[in-house]
Amino acid sequence: MTKLIHFFVVLITCAPVAAFGMGKGMAINTDVRHFHPRNVKPVHEYRTKQLRMSSPISMVANIPRGGSIVEAVKSFNKSPSSLFNSSLVTLAIITAAFKILQRASSSNSAEEANKKPKSVRDLQLRFLSVFWLLRCADWLQGPYFYEVYSSKVFNGVPASIALVSKLFLTGFASTALFGPLVGRALDAYGRKKGTLAFAVIYALGAASTKSPLLKVLFLGRIMSGIGTSLLFSAPESWLVAESQSSGDDPTGSWLGETFGLAYAGDALVAILAGQFAGVAAGARGPTGPFELSAGFLALGGLLTALLWKENIAKGSDDDGVETSKPSIKDAIEVIKKDPKIMLVGGVQSLFEAAMYIFVLQWPPAISSAVAKAFGEGAGTPFGTVFSCFMACCLFGSTLFGQLAKMSVPTEKSTAGMLSVAAIAMSSATFAVSSSTSLAALVAAFFVFEACVGMYFPSIGTLRSKYVPDSHRSVIMNLFGIPLNVLVVSVFLSISKLGLKGALGISSGALALAAICMLKLNTVLREKAAA
Repeated sequence: MTKLIHFFVVLITCAPVAAFGMGKGMAINTDVRHFHPRNVKPVHEYRTKQLRMSSPISMVANIPRGGSIVEAVKSFNKSPSSLFNSSLVTLAIITAAFKILQRASSSNSAEEANKKPKSVRDLQLRFLSVFWLLRCADWLQGPYFYEVYSSKVFNGVPASIALVSKLFLTGFASTALFGPLVGRALDAYGRKKGTLAFAVIYALGAASTKSPLLKVLFLGRIMSGIGTSLLFSAPESWLVAESQSSGDDPTGSWLGETFGLAYAGDALVAILAGQFAGVAAGARGPTGPFELSAGFLALGGLLTALLWKENIAKGSDDDGVETSKPSIKDAIEVIKKDPKIMLVGGVQSLFEAAMYIFVLQWPPAISSAVAKAFGEGAGTPFGTVFSCFMACCLFGSTLFGQLAKMSVPTEKSTAGMLSVAAIAMSSATFAVSSSTSLAALVAAFFVFEACVGMYFPSIGTLRSKYVPDSHRSVIMNLFGIPLNVLVVSVFLSISKLGLKGALGISSGALALAAICMLKLNTVLREKAAA
């Protein structure tokens, strides 16, 4: 099975090369001077451009009958849309084949299913049904972020890019500022209550997009930032506490499987949400996806209320005596006392900062490469590119699940993944600063996205091992502060950094994250040898 994994990883890397290799000249020169903030719209605008393109299905159906494979490949390279459509089909086939072979290689899969405790199956059902609904609500809002705010008019003047950027940054600032307080409240008053609060607060943030008042829009972004803190801490904290309290998963293996399922499904949810958002926008305008998001939030909140029971963090002092509600100061002391928590938190802050910087920079990078390959008038099918990224994420999540079944320690697989991510982003940084092929740039991005797919179930598993339940939510949000500070700093300095500089910072952050993970492995080995 190890050889099989290596084979499919190579295929993921080579997918864009196979799809792009027969195309036009692919040399690129991404002059960063073209990417001044005044000329570059936020990532969300790129995703909202629903370019007219052939679908992957029609692309495959139009392969020349009776023609050679070379002619078929050439037909895939007539436009950026056909190129990325062919990549999407290739990635989908690779991921599906890997999943099928994974199941076929597990001869005792039925036996393993029978061994899974009923309490674990029940917990997975209760958690995943809520998690995917809430994640769908979040994904729905992303594609039309720029359009919904740029459509506003204040005193007869349309909203400027600068204003939309301020609204965008307000959400990040809100997450950094209120995150620790949100985490403390979750640990003190309950993770179920926190998940319900997310549904309400995020729905109010979505509803604010209907308002023509600037103050209301900024208030909505503040609420969305608070909601983001809740989304990325409350459900996970609830799941880990429930799993550990049941006593049916002493090794945490079933918990790792649950994280793998959650984020593999999340990639599919993201693709579907993009389609739903397009339909809603066509029917209701740019606020349509936000209205639909509120519906998913209501359904997710309803299932939370019906299926989840409350769990509250139970703190204890050094003598094991239960204490009062956890505080931010206590959480900081817990971090100081255990270097393993600091290292896991460092991985969280650095990797996610690199990921968000990438999210802001991939559209201009891909767009410039496409323009160089096909001419300045060539449009980039951002929606299809995003779908390719999600297919890579799905592969990464599936790979995590396979490695977990093979009993590969999460600490080791995460160290390898972070090293690969750093190399991939460094390759992308080199690609945008030199004359190289479009295939090389896209391959680097695809590999990084596969690492993103591995990252989320990996970090969830690691936090379940090393972050104590007594301060879980507040610690998770404390490490969100440096994450958001780094992302905002890069965004504000993009005119000086340029595209190459921003991706270079992302590469450096990933390298530091890999070092943190390697250090954690060293600490664990030293502890085992002692």
